[in-house]
Amino acid sequence: MERLAVMTAGMTHSGKTTFANRLAEVLPGSVVIDQDIQARFLNTHYPMLLPEQGPNEIKHALTQCIVEHAVDKTSLHLILSNSNLGTESRRRWLAYYKDQGFVTVLVSFDLEEDRLRRRIRESTRSTDIFRVSLSYDGLLDRQMKNFPGVQPEPDEADHVLTIKSEEDVQRVINRILEITDGKGRRI
Repeated sequence: MERLAVMTAGMTHSGKTTFANRLAEVLPGSVVIDQDIQARFLNTHYPMLLPEQGPNEIKHALTQCIVEHAVDKTSLHLILSNSNLGTESRRRWLAYYKDQGFVTVLVSFDLEEDRLRRRIRESTRSTDIFRVSLSYDGLLDRQMKNFPGVQPEPDEADHVLTIKSEEDVQRVINRILEITDGKGRRI
């Protein structure tokens, strides 16, 4: 069976992490690589190494190290849970996975802004992933300004799937299991 690289793309609070964890529960031999975990680790243990502004290069390098280890040293399917809103970067990563022999799956989260704002208001999620003082509303504002209406193109991955509501999650998980020849546990 070919290995999958399942990449999420979406705004904050769109359900990427919840989806990734649900998929991992039913897709044997998979690992979730969540950039928020690296951010939390660095903010807790190495705040003095973080840049004051600009890209968080150390977080990206740590994520890259984890990904490369998973690719080179394991036979696991990868479930990559981060925003992946930048088309150029997303395409580069997807090309890398294809070059490594993975079947690529891009799961795009396309939820309406009012639903995202409601989720943010109802959330109890900690802001300890931020290296600067920021709220999730502020993050969503920044994402919407920098990536307005960005939706993946159908040719970006071997399979491009879209989630517009909670009802779509089950359908997308089942479709991914079909891609693996049904070797996962249907839910």
